[in-house]
Amino acid sequence: MVPEIDYASADDLEAITDMWVRLARGQRAYGSYVRADENRATMRETLAAHLAADGLFVARVDGDPVGFASVSVERGALDLEATRGTLSNLYVEPDFRNRGIGSDLLEAVDAAFSEAGVDVVILEVMADNEAARRFYRSHGFETFRMAMHRPLEERPENDTHSKEER
Repeated sequence: MVPEIDYASADDLEAITDMWVRLARGQRAYGSYVRADENRATMRETLAAHLAADGLFVARVDGDPVGFASVSVERGALDLEATRGTLSNLYVEPDFRNRGIGSDLLEAVDAAFSEAGVDVVILEVMADNEAARRFYRSHGFETFRMAMHRPLEERPENDTHSKEER
């Protein structure tokens, strides 16, 4: 089984969207707030935009899509020291994991970014997803930014102080 990695075509869009839904469902186990099924149509449009910009890769085994990666080159309003490429998603179907397909997708992403003049690749990974973090570390990624969150709760009134004293 040798996977084929290539730019996705319009014919791949539905299968890749289905994979994104499975990816988003799986990320819920690590604390993601993204609702997979409710965002299917929006993500199909987003993935179509990646497709149009040559930023959507597909991994195929025997002609069937088994993984994908979506990328973009940052074109922000800020003047930066480095051109940043963003890896938005990388997913391989569970039955095809640990066969080098994710690494092959990442290699294709690196080649495309290199051709586009990208200096550094950034991505986000769920903090509790140790398998994903281990995969990215094995490919040279290092932590450089941390996101933090906390839920907002209703706070009880403090009985000892009036609102005027605050």
